[in-house]
Parts: sequence; structure tokens; C-alpha cells
Amino acid sequence: MDYRKIIPCLDVKDGRLVKGINFVDLKDIGDPSENAAAYSEAGADELVFLDITATVEKRKTIVDAVARTVEKISVPLTVGGGIGSVSDIQTLLDVGVSKVSINSAAIRNPDLVKEVVDEFGSETVVIAIDTRKSADLPSGFEVMVDGGRTPFGIDAVAWAKQVEEMGAGSILPTSMDADGTQAGYDIAMTGAIADAVSLPVIASGGAGTLEHLYEAITVAHADSVLVASITHYGTYSIKQMKQYLADRGIPVRL
Repeated sequence: MDYRKIIPCLDVKDGRLVKGINFVDLKDIGDPSENAAAYSEAGADELVFLDITATVEKRKTIVDAVARTVEKISVPLTVGGGIGSVSDIQTLLDVGVSKVSINSAAIRNPDLVKEVVDEFGSETVVIAIDTRKSADLPSGFEVMVDGGRTPFGIDAVAWAKQVEEMGAGSILPTSMDADGTQAGYDIAMTGAIADAVSLPVIASGGAGTLEHLYEAITVAHADSVLVASITHYGTYSIKQMKQYLADRGIPVRL
């Protein structure tokens, strides 16, 4: 059975869990490891931990915060932010991380994708793609780097195809336009990428209702849905999310 996954996302700044809108106006929500433990216990399929200012601050991921999180959960953890080399990834795997998410470093040095795939295997490598609407590119969506601060001038769908060819295991496209708005995922962007590749695609940015999760899976063909605001603020439990999808014929692990 090919289950669809509910994946809470922990955006972390200075070791604290934060949430913003459109990648800015960050609010402190608490301790990432405590929230991770609660989500793991509540039935999350996986978790994502993103050290969201690591790249801009030109530093590595805060490994101590990652290690504390790993210790408190029983589900796979993907970590991103500040990862730029094989040694960075080895450090994270050594503390128990299951997968790594690479974003800006892969765009600036595409050879890195093949290098880390060769070293650790496709299943370990998630390519995160931060996107923003742009009429100047064929798909209508541009890749952004540096935590969404810098437009890079390449087409998001074309980049997704390229990383698939290089052996990436999955793709995590986040809509900067929708992020934190709770107005729904960017279905057009997510669907364009999901339909262009055969890799698993994780919808990210904008979930606000249970219907949004269903749309991402059925309309945009996402394999998993990343959730943040609706879990952090207690809008819905993970059980409610899964039951809603199950009631509509979507295979989930209840």
C-alpha cells in the first residue's frame, strides 16, 4: 500500500521553533524537540527540521538542537539548513537523522547532488525548492535561494527535472507566496512539479484546512503533505487530518 504521509515541519531559528508568513515575521512557538515529541506521539509519519537561517548566516546546522529532537521521536527525521558538503551530511546522519534536505547549496553547485547521492544513496537526499511566482519563466515559478531571500533566475520545474536526473530521492517544493498564509498550498506549482517528475513530491506552504491537504494529494498529486501552522497552533490534530483523508479514500496510516 502506498500511503500518503502527514509530515509536520519544524522551522527552527537560533535553536527555537518559529513560524512566519511568506518566510518573514517569525514568531517564537517553543522548543522544537518538545513539539517533535508530541507530533511523533500523535501519529506523524515523519518530521522535517529546517534550520531556516543557517544558509544566510553562513553557518552549519545547529547539530545540538537536531540531536535533542532525534532523541525524543520514533519516526524518521529530515533535516535541512546550512548543508553544503558530504561531511555536513555525515555529521547529521551520525546523530540519527534519516534524510537531509539540500536547497541553496545544490542550486549553486549541482554536482553536489550527484556527489551526496553516490555517497549516501537516493533515499537519503531530499531536494528542497523554494519557489515564487514569476511571469519571466516557462513554468511561471522561479527558484529562490538563501532562505527565500534571493531570486536565482531558474525555472522551478526545470530544476526539479534536473535533480531527478541526478538521483535525488524526493522533492520538497515550498511556495513562498503561500507559506504561512493558511490559504492553501500552491496547487499549480506543486502539480507542475509533481507531474514533471516521477519522484515523491512533498507539498509545502499554506495548509490551513483539511480540504487543503486533500487537494494537494488529489489535484496536485503530492505524495505527502507538510504541515506547520495548523499543527503548531492546534487547529487540527494529526489524527483528524488522517481520518479526514481516510474518509475520502486516501490511504493513510491510522
